[in-house]
Amino acid sequence: MSVYPAPVIPPRLEPLLDAGAAPRQLASRFAAAGKALYLVGGSVRDALLGRTGVGTDLDFATDARPEEIRRIVSGWAADLYLAGQAFGTIGAARDGHVYEITTFRREVYREDSRKPVVTFSDDIVTDLSRRDFTVNAMAIRLPDAGETPEMIDPHGGLADLAAAVLRCPLDPHISFGDDPLRMLRLFRFISQLGFAPDHDALAAVREMAARLSVVSAERIRVELDKLMVGDHVAAALWGLVGSGLAGEFLPELPALAVEQDPMHRHKDVLAHTIAVVEKTEPDLTLRLAALFHDVGKPATRRFEAGGVTFHHHEAVGARMTRDRMQALRYSNQMIDDVSRLVFLHMRPHTYKMGWTDSAVRRYVRDAGALLAPLNHLVRCDVTTRSVKRASAIERRIDELEQRIDELRAQEELDALRPPIDGHAVMAYLGLSPGPLVGEAMHLLTEHRIEHGPYTEDDAYSLLDEWWAQRGTTP
Repeated sequence: MSVYPAPVIPPRLEPLLDAGAAPRQLASRFAAAGKALYLVGGSVRDALLGRTGVGTDLDFATDARPEEIRRIVSGWAADLYLAGQAFGTIGAARDGHVYEITTFRREVYREDSRKPVVTFSDDIVTDLSRRDFTVNAMAIRLPDAGETPEMIDPHGGLADLAAAVLRCPLDPHISFGDDPLRMLRLFRFISQLGFAPDHDALAAVREMAARLSVVSAERIRVELDKLMVGDHVAAALWGLVGSGLAGEFLPELPALAVEQDPMHRHKDVLAHTIAVVEKTEPDLTLRLAALFHDVGKPATRRFEAGGVTFHHHEAVGARMTRDRMQALRYSNQMIDDVSRLVFLHMRPHTYKMGWTDSAVRRYVRDAGALLAPLNHLVRCDVTTRSVKRASAIERRIDELEQRIDELRAQEELDALRPPIDGHAVMAYLGLSPGPLVGEAMHLLTEHRIEHGPYTEDDAYSLLDEWWAQRGTTP
């Protein structure tokens, strides 16, 4: 084990060693109970990289068992979070922060299980050996007052940090076998840190990709979300495809490797998709929409005179997006937003044929709160090698946004509602709630979109005409 004395403690972590700081207070309480306390994991790594500040995401490891942790922090913590107690973790809340304190442990997946079996260990070296990568397998022993802090690096994490390499503390077959989610975490950290995978780790992923099937969809989704908003998302996505891991939980992605129009800069839809994801802002909804925006192309590809076509791929893709996101247990809101962006991402391209005011209103209505993300996605979807074509698309989006601004200045464009509501319709026509009210409101809303704002008198006249066509009068 490599133990480094206090002088190499990174400056960003020095405030933690102040007597008044929460970690130092915790260390004193654990020392008084005859137990050790270590700062571990991402906070140590990020401090060494200068990525974050101090005190917002701190994890600790200890030789104390969960029930002992509870006794030690009781009276110090304002509140305790016990949801992770079965896995050895106690959350201690104080001054707006939650500090997670975990008993030294190792966790292993049984061959037929989707849940890890947790066993406790008695020393920090064993605990660090069960972590995913060496850069996350470093710890700082937090001393009691007057003692010297130590940095503990039993697996060469500092050297790997300097080399920007992701390597497992143990043989990667063991590490990934213990927790197959670590294979996905490999690419998540590639996206977040820009590090390269160790050759042995990448080879193990290729061999063991199918083992990811024992991990729950919820845990996979959490890692995918973090991967998608990383600064190096393109490298991570290429790694997922190249290793075969994407096929285990996101098969639509490798399926995009089909030939595309040679006028495009990229040789296939996969390369185009990854380029679009990389261009978008690091917003989860937007990047997921970029990831899925062309998943309908393989199913709709047709060879016609003049080249290849993908007619209605946005409609097919929206359905595929919904199915995959449901399988990954995304929230209904996220599924609705992403699938709607996929469905609408081709709509602005029809602007080259000219848009009426009603078409602009309908576009704004259909996009709703997603209008700005949708326009951003459309701009990022331009990856053609033709400067002329790219400029024409950018110009059309500029013109469309200008038209939207002009209409918004003239009318209440963001609230495309008729001048009367369903209650007024029911009162006027003597109706009870039901399908007829819905038909009437649809009529009035469509008139608002097609013709712009109108008065209540106009609305009642429209109802008179509609009701008369049905063979009766109000």
